[in-house]
Amino acid sequence: MLLVCRFAATPEDASELLARACRALELLTAAEGCLGGEFGRSVDEPERWVLAVRFTSVDAYRRALSPFPVREHVVPLLSEALADEPATYETLVSAVDAVATEHPSLLA
Repeated sequence: MLLVCRFAATPEDASELLARACRALELLTAAEGCLGGEFGRSVDEPERWVLAVRFTSVDAYRRALSPFPVREHVVPLLSEALADEPATYETLVSAVDAVATEHPSLLA
């Protein structure tokens, strides 16, 4: 499962957003079932940012959001994400070392 949240931040707000995202990644990646995450800035539009976190399942994602420190630090950050598109996606294909693996749909 993928969590993909996009953010907009002015240059003045960028360092605070970066610090909050770093804390969010520390908390989320400590959860069982979290496969890793990244936070980055667009090279084309420097005021646009993205947080992407991978989980083994929807259940792992939901469990990762349960602890109090996550609800205190991560959930408020996620609520500030741009809301013009969905943030959670199922993984249908993953690839490592030039080998692609298809995964069954969670919706089927």
